[in-house]
Amino acid sequence: MFQTLYRKCLDLASHKSSNFYLGLVSFIESSFFPIPPDVMIVPMVIAKKKNYIKIFLIASIFSVLGGVFGYFLGSFFYDLSLSVIEFYGYENKVEKLKYNLSIGEGFLAWLSILFLAGFTPLPYKAFTIASGLIGFNLFIFILVSLISRSLRFFIVSYLSYKFGYLFTDFMNRHGSKWFTILGILLVIIFLIIFLFYKFNV
Repeated sequence: MFQTLYRKCLDLASHKSSNFYLGLVSFIESSFFPIPPDVMIVPMVIAKKKNYIKIFLIASIFSVLGGVFGYFLGSFFYDLSLSVIEFYGYENKVEKLKYNLSIGEGFLAWLSILFLAGFTPLPYKAFTIASGLIGFNLFIFILVSLISRSLRFFIVSYLSYKFGYLFTDFMNRHGSKWFTILGILLVIIFLIIFLFYKFNV
């Protein structure tokens, strides 16, 4: 089934209404759909290089809107949301985090995880729903999602624009690994800056 959906998304990338379908896939991927928008972004940018900014913006905006939808699923549909979390094996971690937040701990940890989920191959949808389940601050959730999703899709769009199918080959072979490494480095840099600011103000 996964391969069928993957091929369907590739077909949609060449559709005359590809921008609409990119927005749709970006939206639903943030709450339940298994295929990431990157699958459509790369061929769309290669086919229409001058539109790489527009393509990146469509994916980013609708992905964040889908994330907000996932957040509200977590807030108002507990049983459905928990089944999604259980599917990805995060139910124990979510319960532990919910307890930690209730006693004033775990905020920075969840902030970091949420960023990594938006930027790396981690299942972003599981964390959008989990954010609603634990009652994470909605404004901060949107801000972190906007930064992480925009950064990821801009990198994919820009490198597709610059290197075309060379970047496609690289993504297929090493994309997950390098996005994970880069995401972790960004989180470490953020934490260092935060701690430096906290202890020097």
